Amino acid sequence: MAQQERAIRTRRVILQAAAEVFAERGYAATTVSDILKVAGVTKGALYFHFDSKKALAKGVLGVQTSLDVPAQNFRLQEMVDTAMVVAHRLSRDPVLRAGAKLSEDRDGRSQYGSAWPAWIELLTRYLVEAQQRNEVLAHVIPRETAEFVLTAFHGAQTYSHLEMDLADIEYRISVLFRHMLPSIAAPAVLANLDTAPDRGARVYAQLHREELQELQELHAG
Repeated sequence: MAQQERAIRTRRVILQAAAEVFAERGYAATTVSDILKVAGVTKGALYFHFDSKKALAKGVLGVQTSLDVPAQNFRLQEMVDTAMVVAHRLSRDPVLRAGAKLSEDRDGRSQYGSAWPAWIELLTRYLVEAQQRNEVLAHVIPRETAEFVLTAFHGAQTYSHLEMDLADIEYRISVLFRHMLPSIAAPAVLANLDTAPDRGARVYAQLHREELQELQELHAG
């Protein structure tokens, strides 16, 4: 068990280091040696988990949608919360920044793929469940709407990155939802959705508290 835990920690360290380098330099300019220097692990340890730079990029992309936001009364709120937490974390989390950078790399993505399909699938699931619960208007097509949310988010992210170095990304995603949700949400649901710019920060703080509590309970047990 201890060996398995060490392997999990080592893999996490390697992915974090790969994300930092990919986010800073992009895929083409990154070397495995660069990642090794940041990770502080042996070449053998890295290659035990990832056999190439391409595998490292796929690994970083594979954890993009691993965030679990707390359950809410409305699935639409959970969709909003997911996007707002991502917006909150973008300027702080190299894994998310690397995922964005890798996904928009036209040359590199032909080798390792993109995080966008996974994000679309996640958003589609939220919208399908929202539709089943009568939270959205009759005309809503879940996958089409999911693709719109992703493309709109990416546009806001790109603009915020170029103009403000992501300093206003949470505000811009809040504006996106304020304009988009009235066209898809049932009126009674819309009136109860929280799209404030600080929504992501509040949800992330709640997630952090719950993780700490789980760790404390684990150690206590």
